[in-house]
Amino acid sequence: MKIAIGNDHTDPTLKIKVKEHLEAQGHEVTDTGCAVGEKCDYPDAAGKVCRLVQSGQAELGILICGTGVGMSLAANKYKGIRAACCSDTFSARMTREHNDANILCFGTRVVGEGTALDLADIFVNTPYSHEERHERRIAMITALEDNWSEQK
Repeated sequence: MKIAIGNDHTDPTLKIKVKEHLEAQGHEVTDTGCAVGEKCDYPDAAGKVCRLVQSGQAELGILICGTGVGMSLAANKYKGIRAACCSDTFSARMTREHNDANILCFGTRVVGEGTALDLADIFVNTPYSHEERHERRIAMITALEDNWSEQK
């Protein structure tokens, strides 16, 4: 699977560990994130991963910042992106299975390395269920996204 990964400057080492973990499983991982010692803003980092997912150059994305919240807020501004901030494995599984989320966000100040690797594994390996009720709800989200200017 092709996966894009990005991060801000909070803790680039966790991103490196997640990237190496996924590559060891045979995934192709594109790293667009901030390197150790660099400074970058999470909206910019989110945009790089979102554009790769939007274009189909990546099937899924992973974004890492201090809490994961900033990344998820920024990522969800991009059309077609369904980013979820998860710090537990149940949420990571459900957001793929029920919401067809295409970007996982988490925080280095919230989860440790073991949980981060578990979140990545579950997110990448859980298929979307395609059940009618989930399809209908995702269509509703897409309609909100398509008609946002009418809701002002």
